[in-house]
Amino acid sequence: RLPPRRGDLPLLKPRHSAFLGTPLDLMLKHMRVRRIVLVGLATDLCVQFTAMDAYLRGFRLWVPADCTAAQQPRHKAEALAYMRRVLKADVRPAAP
Repeated sequence: RLPPRRGDLPLLKPRHSAFLGTPLDLMLKHMRVRRIVLVGLATDLCVQFTAMDAYLRGFRLWVPADCTAAQQPRHKAEALAYMRRVLKADVRPAAP
């Protein structure tokens, strides 16, 4: 677990995409964010849906392959390949 630090902005994600039904877009625009690093579960659902919404909003994406997971290794590989090809995401691992 990563506990929130002082100054962190908590965000409740009620659906698959972190953008849907949240103030995330407004928060990122206010902070002048241009690049998003997406990690978490599940690569082929929440991570991919959030990546699609981020791409449509013009954000550059890094989805470190070693920082996501899916129930099936094949599903993870397919989702990462899609995000790399279609969403122009960088999917290189975080660990060297």
